[in-house]
Amino acid sequence: MTDDPAVLDRLTALERRVDALEGARSAPVEAAEPATAAGVVHYSGEVHLHGDVTWSIDYGAAGALDLDDEPRLAVLAALGHPARVRIVRALLSGGPSGTGPLQEAAGLASTGQLYHHLRSLTHSGLVEQDARGSYRIAGRAVVPTLVLLVAAADVAGQLR
Repeated sequence: MTDDPAVLDRLTALERRVDALEGARSAPVEAAEPATAAGVVHYSGEVHLHGDVTWSIDYGAAGALDLDDEPRLAVLAALGHPARVRIVRALLSGGPSGTGPLQEAAGLASTGQLYHHLRSLTHSGLVEQDARGSYRIAGRAVVPTLVLLVAAADVAGQLR
């Protein structure tokens, strides 16, 4: 590996282009079952944060209630700590980042604390680590993560 800033800048630019190409897709998902009296839940987004991501989900309300709780509880638990939300917000707004800036953004005193929170975020699928050791929001999680943050703000009455 090189420490040449020009090479590192080019590598970072290439990684962003690959991420954008991998994430620049529309991913409609058919409802789990036909629309019934229970209805359909829909969310979508088109964001331009470190690449273009378009996402759309339609899922039957009854089917959503029948999904296994464990995976979704892991995601909600990962977002259930102020330091982890600050890490996610920093990655969404600033793009891929190393541990130093993330530790500062999260307001944590030690790298041990940071790695504890990163472990929760990576195990839930919200955050991933790239080959160079930087962390980023997983491309498939960008819009759903923003939706979770907006939905929580809505429930809390912040959007009215």
